[in-house]
Amino acid sequence: MRIAMLSYRSKPHVGGQGIYIRRLTRELVALGHTVEVFSGQPYPELDEGVTLTKVPSLDLYRPGDEFRNPRPSEYRDLVDVEEWLTMRSGAFPEPLTFSKRVVKLLRSRRDDFDIVFDNQTLATPLLGIEDPAKVGLPLAATIHHPITMDRRIELAAAVWAKRKAGSRWRFELPKIGVWRWYSFLTQQKRTAPQLRRVIVPSESSKRDVVREFKVDPERIETILLGVDDRFVPPTEPRVPGRILAMASADAPLKGISVLLEAFAKLVVERDLELVLVTKPKEGGVTEKLIDQLGIAGRVSFANGLTDDELVALMGSAELACVPSLYEGFSLPTAELMACETPLVVSRAGAIPEVVGPDGLCADVVEPGDVGALTTALAALLDDPARRAEMGAAGRRRVKELFSWSAVAASTAEVLEDVIAEYKAETAEKA
Repeated sequence: MRIAMLSYRSKPHVGGQGIYIRRLTRELVALGHTVEVFSGQPYPELDEGVTLTKVPSLDLYRPGDEFRNPRPSEYRDLVDVEEWLTMRSGAFPEPLTFSKRVVKLLRSRRDDFDIVFDNQTLATPLLGIEDPAKVGLPLAATIHHPITMDRRIELAAAVWAKRKAGSRWRFELPKIGVWRWYSFLTQQKRTAPQLRRVIVPSESSKRDVVREFKVDPERIETILLGVDDRFVPPTEPRVPGRILAMASADAPLKGISVLLEAFAKLVVERDLELVLVTKPKEGGVTEKLIDQLGIAGRVSFANGLTDDELVALMGSAELACVPSLYEGFSLPTAELMACETPLVVSRAGAIPEVVGPDGLCADVVEPGDVGALTTALAALLDDPARRAEMGAAGRRRVKELFSWSAVAASTAEVLEDVIAEYKAETAEKA
């Protein structure tokens, strides 16, 4: 097959999108398929044999220069103007504007591909890909989880107004800001039910996609994600008292505030350190909470790591925590299991599917429950024998279930079915 894979942004090391793109495309090429990735900024890191076609945006959210105002010379067409105006209105424009750009590109390259495979862009212009008058190629997509779940959690964490120091009120409208930012979900809800086939990474995500996006369950295929072979148990001793978490620090969805509150309780009587693999916003909610809890000296951040450095750090912790309020899969959970790092995780979304039976590969607590998380972390810290058993069980589970080569083989089968179905349908109409 000749596959055009779409990814409107593909950050290489933060979150699962860039990892999914890199590992899946590598294994599809290993199976003999041709893969060309069309991506906006940030661009992915890809392995040998995978082609990258850059679809540049105005890069309005580049780190350190977020929500920037481009110079007049940077504007190339009306799509760029639309992207800037949408950003200035408080909405997130990239899925829509990327889709418009990539459909235009594919129209001139329709003879180069057998299928287009979208990585959760889900903007309505992509539906034109199957129209013979526009592109004329079959379209399938991956939906890792419905972003309506993110919006719901962020809305619950947002406030309408807060009191300023002193007697005066300062009114803020962050709930309206959240609604505006997630306005792209209107298009995703409209697009997802019309897709010929959807791939999801878990049964939990499948249920949520059916409920939130109204996708016919008969059109959905569940394909678990993989773990790269580089994630291995450590060769050096673990650092006593080190707890690790890998999550976007300021995203309410990831539950880092819950972990910080639990950690603050633990360090009252224990010599511990918490390493967060993320880069927090300067002056953001995470930094503020750390200061309020008085644990700044016990919490550190790690970011910009190479793959080998990340694996070494994951293997250096006595235990790790995944306190998310929701996950469509949680790739870091599986990667930590591969490193034999014992886990305390939340019973949220697909995490229980990843870790398996409670207590075997991880201790599972209710999401958002500070008390339960504190108790579980303390119990595991006090039981080195159980940590070793849990780590070994986690690695066995990863070796049995989570293979990128298996992901690629299953994905290829789905895409081949989509091509055959589209050809048959097109022939009927001819």
